Amino acid sequence: MVKIRLKRMGAKKTPFYRIVVADARVARDGKTIADLGVYDPTKDPIVFRVDGDEAKKWLGNGAQPTETVRRLFKNNGVI
Repeated sequence: MVKIRLKRMGAKKTPFYRIVVADARVARDGKTIADLGVYDPTKDPIVFRVDGDEAKKWLGNGAQPTETVRRLFKNNGVI
């Protein structure tokens, strides 16, 4: 099963996230299939950049977004 999820990056107490496509069995920060964008909740305003066409392609191919990614996509008009 393929999932669209967040990959944590950054230093301790200053996280930012990459939105990635990965196999569900791989560790959170492990090997990914594709990078779709960036989410940085520590900035003001919050940074959210995603390749919408690529995300829709992966969703159409059966990739399942996690709850957090689904909420981000809905709030920003990707799905």
